[in-house]
Amino acid sequence: MKHDFSHLPDIFARHQQRPEALIMILQDIQKEYRYLPCEALQETAKALNVPLSKVFSVATFYNAFSLNPKGKNVVRICVGTACHIRGAALIRDQIENALSIKAGQTTPDMEFSIEVVACVGACAMAPVVIVNEQYHGSVKPSNAKRLVKGGK
Repeated sequence: MKHDFSHLPDIFARHQQRPEALIMILQDIQKEYRYLPCEALQETAKALNVPLSKVFSVATFYNAFSLNPKGKNVVRICVGTACHIRGAALIRDQIENALSIKAGQTTPDMEFSIEVVACVGACAMAPVVIVNEQYHGSVKPSNAKRLVKGGK
C-alpha cells in the first residue's frame, strides 16, 4: 500500500523531537493513516534518534496501535463478561456474515474492519458494539447487521 508521507514532518513538528514524545507521535501517525505504516515508524526512529526496535516495541505493546491497515469504519464488538453472556458471539457472527470477513480482518475495499475487544466499560448497555466512536447498546443479533448497513 502506497502512502503520501509528506505529512510526517508536520506530525513531528507538533511534538518535541525527544524520545518522550514517541507515544504521542505514534498516535498522530495512526490518526493520519488509520494504522502505523512501517515506513512511518522508520522515519519516527530517525526523527527521534531512537532505535527502530524501540519504536516497534512501543507500537506493538499498546493495543491501541495497529501495524495493519484498518478500514474507514472500525466495528468493535465487546466480548467482556456481560456482553458475552448477553450474546456477543451471535452478534459477531451476524456482523462477520454481513461484511463477509472475520474479526481481525478488513474488507477488500478498505471500508470496514472488525475487531473483538475486551470490556469497554459499558456493561449496563451490554451487549455493546462500537462503530467508529459511536456506542450501540443492547444490540440484538437480529439487528446487528443494521449497524453496518451499506457495508455490503
